[in-house]
Amino acid sequence: MSSSITAPPWARPYRRHGRALAVLAAVLAGALACVALDAGTPAEAATVTITNRTQFRDTSGNVIHAHGGGIIKVDAHYYWFGESRNSDYSFRAVTVYRSTDLKNWEYRGNALSQGSASELGSANIERPKVIYNRSTGQYVMWMHKENGKDYGEARAAVATSGSVEGPYTYRGSFRPLNQHMSRDITAFVDDDGTGYMVSAARENYDLHVYRLTADYTNVASLVRAWPGDHREAPALFKRNGVYFMLTSGATGWDPNQQKYSTATSITGSWSAWRNVGDSTAFGSQTAFVLPIQGSKATSYLYMGDRWGPGFGGTYADSQYVWLPLRFPSSTTLAMDSSPQITVDTATGEVGGLAPSYVTLVNRNSGKCLDVVNGSSENNAEVVQYTCGTGHNQQWNPQDAASGYVNLVARHSGKCLDVVSGSTADNAKVIQYTCGTGTNQQWQLQDAGGGHLRVVARHSGKCLTVSGSSTANSARVVQAGCDGGAAGQWQRRAS
Repeated sequence: MSSSITAPPWARPYRRHGRALAVLAAVLAGALACVALDAGTPAEAATVTITNRTQFRDTSGNVIHAHGGGIIKVDAHYYWFGESRNSDYSFRAVTVYRSTDLKNWEYRGNALSQGSASELGSANIERPKVIYNRSTGQYVMWMHKENGKDYGEARAAVATSGSVEGPYTYRGSFRPLNQHMSRDITAFVDDDGTGYMVSAARENYDLHVYRLTADYTNVASLVRAWPGDHREAPALFKRNGVYFMLTSGATGWDPNQQKYSTATSITGSWSAWRNVGDSTAFGSQTAFVLPIQGSKATSYLYMGDRWGPGFGGTYADSQYVWLPLRFPSSTTLAMDSSPQITVDTATGEVGGLAPSYVTLVNRNSGKCLDVVNGSSENNAEVVQYTCGTGHNQQWNPQDAASGYVNLVARHSGKCLDVVSGSTADNAKVIQYTCGTGTNQQWQLQDAGGGHLRVVARHSGKCLTVSGSSTANSARVVQAGCDGGAAGQWQRRAS
């Protein structure tokens, strides 16, 4: 969880009687203010717009690699730490960026790198999180550490620095309490200053909460465990006295259903896991939840990674999904999809743009494009069915560039896809985890009379009801664009 550290206040001048001294003090104060601004004091943040499912870039135009990371606020700046990997996915660095508005990020260097310690020369370092210890004045980084070859070590690692940007001094790695595996990890400081570390244990089947030592550099005790629940990617935050533990399932690079649990004491009892977001967290995996406290509100920002290998790319292709969290009650959590979000760090207000959904109605049959049985699984067939209100008949057209869109199913967050990228007539149409393949990209071409042809980019063929059937559950395929009514669709707002 982020910590907000306030620097010591400016020394205020003595107040003495007399107009002349008062005027002089005012003049000096104005001069000091000008000097401070000239020295680079950040201007007050304004509302910015952040686009999801993209690679963020820093102020120099370079792709930001800060994956699996977390943010800590120090004075007016937010500092973002995260993973940067080599082409073989091994550890390159823990990068650090800073921003006042959460959109414009300045690269500040590597807080930790391969050369920081011999143990890091060949390693995997994942999910770095930095917390601040007010008693020692040290910034403490917790990480998941492996040997760079396999995932057999399952160790926690620690580094410290007297300044937020570092460089950090590597303090070594270990298994908590000399016995527990430790993989996906986060760190959290409670209101009373107690530090905690959370990590996945026992081949990711258990999730552990540890209380840290007073200096935050070691584990004191295990205070809570979720045995056998197979959860990873923990993010722990506190809102109005309620602890929220947000996690993902363990499906490698592929996105899955995020779940959360709540408690009023960090040691429990905790609620049963409950779903949040759609079945793929809108194509992402939890990295961190950032509280943004401003003059009008305190908002909570979900920070997720959209891993490149999960959509057919490489680690270097990975993107980000940042979304505002909603709280229907003091102990419940909700998250909605949004292609873009707005953030105002000065007021603390974060908002999403509600996605627009459409139904596609076949001209020949009057029936709707439908994912069979409302399945959220990859490879579920797409058919036509009597139009209703089910989310498995609602599609969000998302820009895929060059005049094409991805058609994303509302119920599953997965994309309309031609199976195996086939270019053949009558190839089956399915839903599948969204990626960059052109077999998931569609052009909506005017067919006249208020109807459209939905044309696959990879094949140039049209979305068509097989055999011009008018029956429920008739298969939808790609076929040549012959002008027939079975290959035309009317777009209606859902």
